[in-house]
Amino acid sequence: MLKELVLNNRSVRRFRQNQAVSMEVLRELIELARLCPSAANRQPLKYVLCTDPLMNAGIFEHLAWAGYLKDWPGPQEGERPAAYIIICGDRNITQKFGCDHGIAAQTIMLGAVEKGLSGCMIGSIKKEALIKLLNLQEELEILLVLALGVAREKVVIESLPDTKSIEYWRDDEGVHHVPKRELDDLIVRCYEAANEG
Repeated sequence: MLKELVLNNRSVRRFRQNQAVSMEVLRELIELARLCPSAANRQPLKYVLCTDPLMNAGIFEHLAWAGYLKDWPGPQEGERPAAYIIICGDRNITQKFGCDHGIAAQTIMLGAVEKGLSGCMIGSIKKEALIKLLNLQEELEILLVLALGVAREKVVIESLPDTKSIEYWRDDEGVHHVPKRELDDLIVRCYEAANEG
């Protein structure tokens, strides 16, 4: 069921690093992304796939983790992602990527959840350094990094507190809490047909 996949698709930042993710699984996830809609059907997205521990360590150094957790530098060795997908836009195809990478990233993440994996979409990237590390062609622009693996942490959704703070937090047991706005706070207006309901 789609709702169950969405509920289980939380931003996980601590993984079981020693549980490998195969290149075959990453290719299956890109196959899902390949089938996604694309503005004007340009299909400008390209992907770098990585399951190599040494390269993973290099990629990790160019990412920022969990901005609201000020005292947490990111996952420690042993809790880092087992795989990465770097989503790039090919500027030889178009200069504007719109929301294509968002559609692809969410589709990849839902596919990952279906396979028993978890992940985190990361937009806080030292892009120039990562481009150099990956030896990317100059026409490729890094848009997002997807960190993937088997979750080592529990993430729960909560209602916004009375303070209305949207900042996620961790409790003493390490459970990651994510406040979400209520449905009625999101819907601005409804226009309902007279014969509905």
